[in-house]
Amino acid sequence: MKKKIEILAPARDLIGGMAAINSGADAVYIGAPQFGARSNANNSIEDVAALVKYAHLFNAQVFVVMNTILYDNELETCRAMIWELYGIGVDALIIQDMAIMEMDLPPIVLHASTQANNRDADKIKFLKDAGIKRVVLARELNLHQIKTIYDEADVELEFFVTGALCVSFSGNCYMSVANGERSANRGSCAQNCRLPYNLIDGNGDTLIRNSHLLSIKDLDVSDQIPNLIEAGIVSFKIEGRLKDVAYVKNNVSYLRQKLDSYLEGSDKYTKASSGKCTYTFDSTLNRTFNRGYTDYFVNERHASIGSWESPKSKGQYIGKLIRTIGDAYEIENGELLNNGDGLCFINEQNEADGIYVNKAENGKVYPNVLKEIKDGTFIYRNNDVAFIKIVEREDSAIRKIGTTLLFTENEKGFELIATDEDGNVSTVTLEHAKEQTKTGESIAENIKTQLAKTGFTPYSADEIDVVFSQNWFLPISKINEMRRNVFDQLSEIRLANYKREEHQLVKTSHPYPETKLDFMYNVSNKTARKFYERHGVTEIEKAFELQWDPGKSRVMTTKYCIKYELKKCPIHQKDIVGVKVKEPLVLKQGELEYKLKFNCKPCEMEIWEKDAEFEIEEDQYH
Repeated sequence: MKKKIEILAPARDLIGGMAAINSGADAVYIGAPQFGARSNANNSIEDVAALVKYAHLFNAQVFVVMNTILYDNELETCRAMIWELYGIGVDALIIQDMAIMEMDLPPIVLHASTQANNRDADKIKFLKDAGIKRVVLARELNLHQIKTIYDEADVELEFFVTGALCVSFSGNCYMSVANGERSANRGSCAQNCRLPYNLIDGNGDTLIRNSHLLSIKDLDVSDQIPNLIEAGIVSFKIEGRLKDVAYVKNNVSYLRQKLDSYLEGSDKYTKASSGKCTYTFDSTLNRTFNRGYTDYFVNERHASIGSWESPKSKGQYIGKLIRTIGDAYEIENGELLNNGDGLCFINEQNEADGIYVNKAENGKVYPNVLKEIKDGTFIYRNNDVAFIKIVEREDSAIRKIGTTLLFTENEKGFELIATDEDGNVSTVTLEHAKEQTKTGESIAENIKTQLAKTGFTPYSADEIDVVFSQNWFLPISKINEMRRNVFDQLSEIRLANYKREEHQLVKTSHPYPETKLDFMYNVSNKTARKFYERHGVTEIEKAFELQWDPGKSRVMTTKYCIKYELKKCPIHQKDIVGVKVKEPLVLKQGELEYKLKFNCKPCEMEIWEKDAEFEIEEDQYH
């Protein structure tokens, strides 16, 4: 049997979820009323239920995100909500807090969120043996590590393919809490990583001023899809539950076409849902929100990944500024621009700046404000008005389930049989007197024309046969009625035949790979503590949110490295390092101040609050 490969799309709300399905998503992930790691993207149970019904029609799945850490007084509310979500047909929950593993749950499938810090094969194997059916891998992993995890853990693997990158290991960023008591693990990330900072060395000298030093480019590993599938990935996840519909449709359609071309003719892999999509736009990732792209670490550490000039959308590269003429700009490829477009460029202060196009004509661009821009400056379009207008249209992405129709007769009249691409069969009959056409000629072609009008239904009529013993006559109104009824009934049959995977959790006591857990395991309630204790853990620190020591805490661990970005890495860039930077390096933004600690052996950087004390290991490089 062929292995199903899935595109998993974000849904901010019901409309976004339906748009993702129409654009070709095999599954969508959406927030419920509470407990999702994007508190601005919650949805009612009724809306989730409507999305489930729509998705299941296409054999697509709906996963609900419940990936915050939980406090003791929230556990019962969470448990009750899980039962509600199971009742409306949700396919799986994406969780971080191990307290959920201890609850009295329905037989609902559980996925381990990337917030659960899924980087090590032994811990992922533990989760699988504890009853987790799928693991959302950490974004920092490379192809070799993914393959090792797949070989050793033998569990479904999901991996981010496009979208924003969290600079920290997911689940291990505490900057928001330390700077304003807003917890990223509770769905309220303040995005301190996207702020501008000064970089100061150990001598007190400012090396870089007012730069977004922790802001990194967006992820795009779509070119690695074949390699990732061979390494064991079955689900390709698009980041962006806070993004708009144009972004979701553009990303999904782009990946749908890319994946389909790979799957075509494959004897090992197939797509995970039903229907074919048609689009009125050419999807291109850089035409909706993006900060420029990186493949991050999937192919090891190579190019720079920082987006230091701005954390905002960079957009699509248009061309260089040729010159300014009067109150207009002449830009390479300026004919691509339209009235209302937003343009972005890096000014002479090395900051992102922008203008709007009031008018574009005869190769000249007339901006809303004429700014002094140096000739040769790279110009990007970060608001493509014409493209977004097309993509936002409801009919810009249409998904249809293929059917064959047979219109024939029976003893009492006529019948119409619809068989869909998955083998579901719907039959409707019409009691009607059989009369021959007045001309004696066949109306088969007229019948086919009416049956082909599938309109706003989720079906296409790919093959239509009319089989009559004589040239019977039937009013067009009756043919149309039968067509409507056969497709309505087919939808009911498809939903009735949808098979949701179920899995009843059985409590286990196999040993956890660690016996001591620090605050980075985010244990925030007694029930999660009980889970780990039953699996042999003897020492458990409370979650950061419950025991923060102001001024002295480690607030982030990341694979991203400012030394590497500065070309001062003593491991990977030893031939070009030159003069070493004097440590500790400090990030400063107003009253905020952080120290950077570089752990070269695991190739990680830590961010500590300003009063923290740690040793700089000078000899770790040698």
